[in-house]
Amino acid sequence: MKCISTARSEGATILYGGQRPEHLKKGYYIEPTIITDVNTNMQIWREEVFGPVLCVKTFKTEVEAIELANDTQYGLGAAVLSKDLARCERLTKAFQSGIVWINCSQPCFWQPPWGGKKRSGFGRELGEWGLENYLNINQVTQYVSDEAWGFYKSPSKL
Repeated sequence: MKCISTARSEGATILYGGQRPEHLKKGYYIEPTIITDVNTNMQIWREEVFGPVLCVKTFKTEVEAIELANDTQYGLGAAVLSKDLARCERLTKAFQSGIVWINCSQPCFWQPPWGGKKRSGFGRELGEWGLENYLNINQVTQYVSDEAWGFYKSPSKL
């Protein structure tokens, strides 16, 4: 709620929603919210806001869209919606995020990795990559000759 009120005070327009649903008295709920007239200096644009809150910002070129998307310290997920699959591939490679959805948004499957880049979504969860968070890998080196190695004594004389 504070992010939304700050956006309003900074000059953004709350186009839809932005309130707590009246029929829900307990818990943390907010109406789906669409915010327009956003500039890149506003807190609502700079912060990683979770919840049903969407900022709308227009762009004129693909390059500008990429710059806007990557101009953040966060990088959990991105989405591109286009019938031009070559454009989708270019944007997928250009976005600095751990997850990119093409012509959809936020389906989650257990097999692929889940995680972000920069200051968002540290590490990887889900799939075989998620197991690495629970492993502590060691290096073990064994010398197997009776000959002396470097400045070490021969293993048979130890």
